[in-house]
Amino acid sequence: MSDEQQGGFLTQLKNQILAGVGVTITALSTMFIDEIKSIVGIEDPVEEVTAEPAKPQDIIINIPEQKKDTVVKKVYVAPKKEKTETQKRKDEGFDW
Repeated sequence: MSDEQQGGFLTQLKNQILAGVGVTITALSTMFIDEIKSIVGIEDPVEEVTAEPAKPQDIIINIPEQKKDTVVKKVYVAPKKEKTETQKRKDEGFDW
């Protein structure tokens, strides 16, 4: 089992090295072709882009009008009824 893991590791390492070499060769060949084009005089046209300064933008904030009508709700609370002497004694526990 350790042979399979080690063989898999070496195979993956070999594949990664080959991929790195391929990327390096591609980059170097692209740079070489660009240099040859510049020597021969058949360079790709380069367009210069000028950036215009940014114009300040107006910010518009819409605030809804405040309502002037106010609704007042009246709540009537019934007054507390006073306990009689008998009810007070019952609450205290002196019910005979």
